[in-house]
Amino acid sequence: MTLQERTEHLKDSAMLEARKQANEIVEQHRKALENINEQHRAEAVRQSDTRIKAEITGAKQELNMAASKAQLELKRELGKTQKKLKKALFREAEEGLQEYMKTEEYKKTLIAYIEKAASFANGEAMTIYINPTDEDKKQYLEEHTGLSLTVSKEDFIGGVRAVIHERNILIDYAFKGGLEREYQKFAFKGGTGIG
Repeated sequence: MTLQERTEHLKDSAMLEARKQANEIVEQHRKALENINEQHRAEAVRQSDTRIKAEITGAKQELNMAASKAQLELKRELGKTQKKLKKALFREAEEGLQEYMKTEEYKKTLIAYIEKAASFANGEAMTIYINPTDEDKKQYLEEHTGLSLTVSKEDFIGGVRAVIHERNILIDYAFKGGLEREYQKFAFKGGTGIG
């Protein structure tokens, strides 16, 4: 082998070795860049998932707040409507009571109340009051009970009140108090479960 051939051979070998090393360096850089790219991609996906979850949570909270606000408004409206209906119902009840007070049955009820109060008083002195609207029934009631009655200055809608002075007791068979108690106790039941 001549010197020229040896030099060529050495040059080819060196070039081959240099290319091999260069290819290895390029491959190492390519793998490092792919690894970095994969890490960046994974980080971007993680940040995107976190942002999506945060947006979903925020949207759910807004939806819950809107639903709560709407439910509260519905409850308010339901309360207003129930109040109107309750007042209308008790106006009707009072009108029905006024009609009842024109009947013979009402006179019998008054007699029963008066006799019950007299029985409770057991002979003690008492004042029995009838409602001002029942003044026209006073004589009839006195004749049927044998007791003296007083027309009240206060309108208690109907019924009877009696006072046993010695024991400081009020016997109250007045319709006004009964209506007021029923009004306070009355509540709409069933349906949606609201209120």
